[in-house]
Amino acid sequence: MSAVTPRPTAGSEFVWGLRLLGRGFGMYAKYPGLLLLGLIPAVIAFVVLLAAFVTLLVFLDDLGGWLAGSFAGGWSADARRAAELLVEVTIVIGALWLSVLVYTALTLIIGDPFYEKISEEIERRLGAVDHPELPWHKTLPRNAADSIRVIGTQLLLTIPVLLIGLVPFAGQVLAPILALLIGGWLLSVDLTGIPFNRRGVFLQERRRVLRRHRALALGFGIPVAALALVPFANIVVVPAAIAGGTLLTRRVHGQPID
Repeated sequence: MSAVTPRPTAGSEFVWGLRLLGRGFGMYAKYPGLLLLGLIPAVIAFVVLLAAFVTLLVFLDDLGGWLAGSFAGGWSADARRAAELLVEVTIVIGALWLSVLVYTALTLIIGDPFYEKISEEIERRLGAVDHPELPWHKTLPRNAADSIRVIGTQLLLTIPVLLIGLVPFAGQVLAPILALLIGGWLLSVDLTGIPFNRRGVFLQERRRVLRRHRALALGFGIPVAALALVPFANIVVVPAAIAGGTLLTRRVHGQPID
């Protein structure tokens, strides 16, 4: 009687997600020229979002005062100022969290041919796959459309997370945790888009596949979300995450990753 292969635990799958991201960073040493190519669109997207964030900071006091005034207009001066500060902190946290996914999606839209090349070359070096591959010029519109849909989902989910962040004390703990969980999941969905789409497996089906490997996807996506919050780090994170997302795609399809 043949032995039954045990089903991987959620913990082991989460660790595998971390390992796949680590292998993605290892591609900088293994294929430096290939991954450095991905820095070009990453820098462009970073400059665009940095300009948007600086603009937000310029108008933060006015925005915080206007929002706090909508519910704290009749409060004492000290209480109203405390409400304004809480709103401003929540806006900054929400903007930083939102920028993580928007940055990744924007980078993928700008640099789709670059990241398609990185993903395709990694797959070629790891060995042939047993499926027809769509050429990049046919998947380009779908890649961009999927990234825009992911951004839309993130924008919708930002609202309840921001509202939770307004709850004193508990909100400042729960909101960042929820942000990492939601952001990690959506980043895994977005960063596997190129290799999935090349297989003819698009967003709706991609989500279904990743749900069956949720712990693996979160183990990969959560550290990407956390690292992308470090100033300037996301410039080097995205090319590595594209490489890691390609490995994740191969793993969930039962294809070799070594």
